Amino acid sequence: MADTVTNAALPLVTLILGGARSGKSRYGEGLIEQRLGTLYRAATYIATADARDAEMSARIARHRARRGPAWHTVEEPTELAEALGLYTDPEKPVLVDCLTLWLSNMLLDDRDIERESTTLLDALRDAKGPALLIANEVGYGVVPDNALARRFRDAAGLLNQAVAEVADSVVLVTAGLPVVLKGERS
Repeated sequence: MADTVTNAALPLVTLILGGARSGKSRYGEGLIEQRLGTLYRAATYIATADARDAEMSARIARHRARRGPAWHTVEEPTELAEALGLYTDPEKPVLVDCLTLWLSNMLLDDRDIERESTTLLDALRDAKGPALLIANEVGYGVVPDNALARRFRDAAGLLNQAVAEVADSVVLVTAGLPVVLKGERS
């Protein structure tokens, strides 16, 4: 029996939330990989990580290794809205991994978070093809003990809310299990 869910096109904008090591990236990759060769010819992986140390370099290498040749990787730690404008395509979904690292990069570069977030939201509204965005849900922990960490936590929560409002589909992944919060299961 054919799986009608995986034969359906992906929503234009999907937000996939979860905690660290929840399985959110793997889930997003799987949504696309199930459709490669049938609905989509290839996929673009927009990586926002900036390899600032050996541990992050190793993480990036692990993520790259688990993706197949149908994935084109674009490393873009800051100009995410521009990258979405360049790479969204009706025949080639984009996976952004992840919004939380992008936000960290914005804070470290002392960028105007509100303006950058608005530009990102506009790019999502103008997306020419499916865009899946991975983000950490950071509000479940303790209140951070310093101003920068609290600013980050608050900015991440606000960004996730704004992207969820624009998104056609929102999924929370916990322990590798997806829970659909908005839209239908993809």
